[in-house]
Amino acid sequence: MAKTAIVLGATGLTGNMLLKMLLDDERYDHVTVFGRNSVELKHPKLEEYIIDLFQLDHYANKFKADEVYCCIGTTKAKTSNKDTYVKIDYGIPVAAAKLCKENGIPTFVVISALGAKKNSKVFYNRTKGLMEAAVLDLQIPQTYILQPSLITGEREEIRLGEHIFKILMNFIKPIFRFGDLKRYQPIAPETIAKTMVWVANNDYESVRIKSKKIQELGEQIN
Repeated sequence: MAKTAIVLGATGLTGNMLLKMLLDDERYDHVTVFGRNSVELKHPKLEEYIIDLFQLDHYANKFKADEVYCCIGTTKAKTSNKDTYVKIDYGIPVAAAKLCKENGIPTFVVISALGAKKNSKVFYNRTKGLMEAAVLDLQIPQTYILQPSLITGEREEIRLGEHIFKILMNFIKPIFRFGDLKRYQPIAPETIAKTMVWVANNDYESVRIKSKKIQELGEQIN
C-alpha cells in the first residue's frame, strides 16, 4: 500500500532534495508540504500549504500522513534575535512532533545538529538539545534524530562563516578521514536526505544518528 509523507523545510537545501526524492519514490503516492514560501514545483503527488509555521497547530486537521520529515533550521547570522531563533529551531519541530502524536502519525524524522545537548553552554547546541529532548518525550513510535556535521552545498543566502569554513575545508578535509576527526567530516545534503528516507522505511534501531553514521548509511544506499 502506498504511503503518504509530510515535509517541513522543503525550500531549504536538504529539504528540497528530500522532497524530490519522495516524489520520485514509488512507495509514496502523496506528499504534503507546509512552508512559509512555495517550493515552486508542480507534481501530481504534491500538495502544498503556504502558512505561518509558528501557527502550525492551526492546521492539525490537514496534518495527516504516515511519516513526517522536519528539515527546519536557521542560523545565528540569519536570525540574530534569540527568541525568534528558539521559535524556529525548537518551536516548529516540537509543534510538528506534537501533531504527530495527536494525529497518530507513527514516524517522525528530524534534522538536529552534531553537538546538540540540552545542558550545553553553547546557545545553538543547547537549543537543538532541548528540541531533541522535547521530541523524545512525546514517544512517537519511530523517532529518528539526525545529527549532521557541517552541511555542504550552495544556499541562496550567504552564510559568511560557513563559506569561509568550507574554503578552509578544501585544504584540510583529508585529515577528517581518520580516527575521531571523521565524525566532524562535512556531509552532503543528498546524503542526509537519502538517509532520512531510508531509516523511515527500514525500522532502523537507533534514535539518534550522528554524522559519521549518516555518512556510512548514505554511502550504502543506491
